[in-house]
Amino acid sequence: MTDYIYDIECYPNIFTLAAKEHGVENRRLFEISTRQNDLVAMVDWFRNRYAYQDRMVGFNVIHYDYPVVHYILQNGKIGINAERIYNKSKSIIDTPWTRRFDHVIWDSDQWVPQIDLFKIHHFDNSSRRTSLKVIEFNMHCWNVDDLPYPPGTVLTPEQMDNLIHYNWNDVDATEMFLDQSAEQIAFREELSIAEKVNVMNHNDTKIGKDYFARELEKVSKGSCWYYEDKKRKPRQTHHPEGIDLGSVIFPIVKFERPDFEYIRNCFANTTIRSTKVKDNTFFDHDKKGNMEAVIGGVPFEFGLGGIHASVKNKIVIADEDHTIIDLDVTSYYPMLAIVNKVFPEHLSVTYCEIYARLFEQRKQYTKKQAANKMLKLALNGVYGDSGNAYSPFYDQKYMMTTTINGQLMLCMLAEQLMKIPSLQLIQLNTDGMTMRVRRDQEHNVKAMADWWQQVTKLSLEEVRYSRMFIRDVNNYIAEKEDGELKRKGTYGYELNPGIEMDWHQNFSALIVPKAAEAALVRGEDIRTFIENHDNAFDFMLRAKVDKSSRLILGVPGRLWCYKDEYIVTPADIEYPEIEFEEVTTKKHIKLAHDQGIDAYVDTPLQSIIRYYISTEGGYLFKLMPPTPKQRIDGRKHPRRIGIDVDWKIRECSDIRNASPWTVDYDYYVAEAEKVVNILKEME
Repeated sequence: MTDYIYDIECYPNIFTLAAKEHGVENRRLFEISTRQNDLVAMVDWFRNRYAYQDRMVGFNVIHYDYPVVHYILQNGKIGINAERIYNKSKSIIDTPWTRRFDHVIWDSDQWVPQIDLFKIHHFDNSSRRTSLKVIEFNMHCWNVDDLPYPPGTVLTPEQMDNLIHYNWNDVDATEMFLDQSAEQIAFREELSIAEKVNVMNHNDTKIGKDYFARELEKVSKGSCWYYEDKKRKPRQTHHPEGIDLGSVIFPIVKFERPDFEYIRNCFANTTIRSTKVKDNTFFDHDKKGNMEAVIGGVPFEFGLGGIHASVKNKIVIADEDHTIIDLDVTSYYPMLAIVNKVFPEHLSVTYCEIYARLFEQRKQYTKKQAANKMLKLALNGVYGDSGNAYSPFYDQKYMMTTTINGQLMLCMLAEQLMKIPSLQLIQLNTDGMTMRVRRDQEHNVKAMADWWQQVTKLSLEEVRYSRMFIRDVNNYIAEKEDGELKRKGTYGYELNPGIEMDWHQNFSALIVPKAAEAALVRGEDIRTFIENHDNAFDFMLRAKVDKSSRLILGVPGRLWCYKDEYIVTPADIEYPEIEFEEVTTKKHIKLAHDQGIDAYVDTPLQSIIRYYISTEGGYLFKLMPPTPKQRIDGRKHPRRIGIDVDWKIRECSDIRNASPWTVDYDYYVAEAEKVVNILKEME
């Protein structure tokens, strides 16, 4: 079995498929165009891939590339051509998102098995939607050129050759991403064999929740799914009458402090229609649907989805008199359901029994084993699916029971800890909290933790930190006593999905968090660190726009008028050597023949670019359609919005266009100083 990486391109007069054997320089290009027809060779090649039981790997191949290829393979005998292939491609692209499965070719009908990196990494989720160009930027590819010609363009022979070059560039990038995904692929291969189910194109969450559903079905067949009109549909519990949050709060949730009791009562006196903020009239809340309160000197945010509390802009240090203790609840949401017999109403207590069995079963495997990871995904994935309208775990009351009690029970622990002299609460989030306390009071922390564990029947895990650099609850560096660093948000720069940075996030200007860490953790000078840093990719930024907008590079110039024609020239030209009449511009500025106004000489850019802040070059803008209100008011021309306003940029989608002598270090120093100088030592 051999893996072949592939990618296709479609235009009205040319179709190309570029394929490369993984790990070796065995390449094949197939072209169907007005100048060449490789249809027969392409069909033969696919027959060989089938015969040798090979696999084909791509990016978004399940929903786009393979349906086009399958159409060609199935219709080759009736005279396929580039125009018909383009029409098929366009029909897929124009299909509404709600009908995105209309063109999918299911596993049993594929000529050659497909591996889709887009689906494996869950980029088909709306909050994680990511293009191959973004991945190329994040992987530090040498070239991140976008599609060279607008879709629908009839290409010249020279343009066809450029398209093929672009096609190969995408294949090489996909191969790089396949190498980066080796661990995910191996996990799915092992699991597919063990479970006798093809999970090669399943994201992690789907693997976990599907396994859980299969285990439920083994115990109680039909508990998760039923069939209607020969279609499988999920069993669910809906609450059209609303959810009384008071009815979901556990009896053990009790408070002594009036401020915490007030929060509990706010929840208890609220009935919601759904978990969406716009669908409800909540208790007194902010725009995000959260209640805000300052308790023990720390700002808290309570909401339907969880709790957050943190000191802001502080440096917290452990010394010989004080220690920093972090307490996390072990498998909080799964164990909360198991211990308290909480389950989606239509699934019965069997749900909790299987939850408990999987939790114990996971302990039998090492962390490196596929079974361990699958069980972890099963334990963590099903709660999140309780709000998924397409899931057999859907029950928003179950979701609210988990999140409301989860945050209130943490507050019970925080309330008791606040009684300890000298204890300062640093932060509190969904499943734990961090505090600074005198070392001679550690025994009281342990006593309170033991009490809480006894009352809730849950377990706490402890970590000690030596220092924390906190902008807020989502942006900080925490240094463990052994020197290991935990980075979040603004201070993150390493790829570590689920912990630090993931592929769908923006890897722009990584020099900034690296310089901030050097200054905060190691005491290095920011400017010296930045000016001596030799990785050009760490200075790169990314800009992208959707199909309705454009990116442009504006170089300062002058706008002149001549017989109702508008001419823009470079700024150093006083005025064109032609006769100008005195006219009025569209902006109602009267210009004489020897006058001009400041303007920009615009150069259009591709829809996603890589660039750096430079001492020379132009200014980056995006042109966006008018807002609905602006359209009503009669505005037709696009909005012009600056990116990295007041800083010149140099576009270098090809990294060879970067020049270390033109980097404007002042920008990067200023950005690093913003996230360093704002932090002050906690008293």
